[in-house]
Amino acid sequence: MKWSEHTWLAAEPIYKAILDLPFVRELAAGTLSRERFMFYIAQDSIYIDNYSRVLAHIASRLPHKAQTEDFLKFATDGILVEKALHESYLGSDLPQAEASPTCLLYTSFESSKALEPVEIEAASILPCFWVYQRVGEAILKECRPGNPYAKWIETYGDEAFAKSNIRAIEICDELADASTADIRRRMTEAFMMSTRMEWMFWHSAYQLEKWKI
Repeated sequence: MKWSEHTWLAAEPIYKAILDLPFVRELAAGTLSRERFMFYIAQDSIYIDNYSRVLAHIASRLPHKAQTEDFLKFATDGILVEKALHESYLGSDLPQAEASPTCLLYTSFESSKALEPVEIEAASILPCFWVYQRVGEAILKECRPGNPYAKWIETYGDEAFAKSNIRAIEICDELADASTADIRRRMTEAFMMSTRMEWMFWHSAYQLEKWKI
């Protein structure tokens, strides 16, 4: 089995738990409160700002030119698509929001992988591609006309995003194939942790998570 196939099997229970979250189920049904969705969008804007920088950092470390070009494209496309999507809901003036505890944890975890081998750093960001694509694909099937969140669902469930996800997986498999068993194990650990944080991110948005003190 490829590294990605083995790792997805390990992470699949978390993915299934994500699909069962109230946030995701209500998003698909169009019944999610606007307050919760706007909280999520504001936190996602903070996350994507950091995520794009991590993608660019990974690009600078990758061993092959084609891999570097793809990751740089991921970074620029991510900024443009997310900016347009957020503005469609929030307007051009995005409100200043403080990172929630979960958002800060997730961004800090991904940023910390800059000190690890590039294989591990790349594996840590893969769930943001893979889990989002799979969730978008799953809830797109349930999305009905009139869903106020259809634009968000369509963005992550469309063919273009699926192609980017496939390429990101391929690059991680290429890195895994050229690495040691220990590096592959640590890649899986990083992927699993980020997948857990994907669950936490949606859960925290539904809870409107705030700092306690």
